[in-house]
Amino acid sequence: MHSQLVASAHFLYSALMRNPIIVALDVATAEAALKLAEQLVPVSGGFKVGNELFTIAGPEIVRRLRGMGAPVFLDLKYHDIPNTVGRAVAAAVQLDVQMLTVHTSGGIEMLKAAEKAAQESAWQLGHTPPLVLGVTVLTSLDSGALSQIGLDPNVNRQVRRLANMANQAGLRGLVCSPREVADLRQMLPASTQLVIPGIRSHAVTADDQRRTLSPRDALAQGANWLVIGRPIYAAEDPRAAAEKILKEITE
Repeated sequence: MHSQLVASAHFLYSALMRNPIIVALDVATAEAALKLAEQLVPVSGGFKVGNELFTIAGPEIVRRLRGMGAPVFLDLKYHDIPNTVGRAVAAAVQLDVQMLTVHTSGGIEMLKAAEKAAQESAWQLGHTPPLVLGVTVLTSLDSGALSQIGLDPNVNRQVRRLANMANQAGLRGLVCSPREVADLRQMLPASTQLVIPGIRSHAVTADDQRRTLSPRDALAQGANWLVIGRPIYAAEDPRAAAEKILKEITE
């Protein structure tokens, strides 16, 4: 069983590393998400299921995506007392997701509970443990927004503080802005997986993402995986858009 789990983990990480694009299925219905996924399975490394889609479609959308053979990144950003978060992570493991998120601002005990639940639940079910990703500072926040909520207005310092705590708690990955990747690469173990939202091509107009980079630049800074939503799902031809991005970062 152990050798099977190791092989499974190696296959998953290798597949995602060959294609670092995780497409955010930030659409309003299960039907739209599945239609999009069917188009993009051959040209993506996996799919992100966020709050909107999970709320409208529930766990079944994860099961359907896994039925396609696609890795799933469950981005619900758990943030609660440690026991509650641990139970939520255990429930996510039952869905056989490959990644999930927790807010690092929940504190070190909460983060430890999340990682422990991921490991123990996966072992009990014979699954590969999902990568529990700590969310540092949302990419929609800048120094002014941090000040408004009573946090350190220095974004980089706040990110470093939270990232260090996540590492101490045993988390194996983080979600962070591409603008902080280079700094985090200098302070964290090389094995730490960095999953980066806020990816925009230079041609895309500004939206609610504040700290962004192009796909190529983010990878050059040290990102492992890129979460890309609007530039793909809102494109006239989503598959062509994904293929164009993939070509940009692989040539």
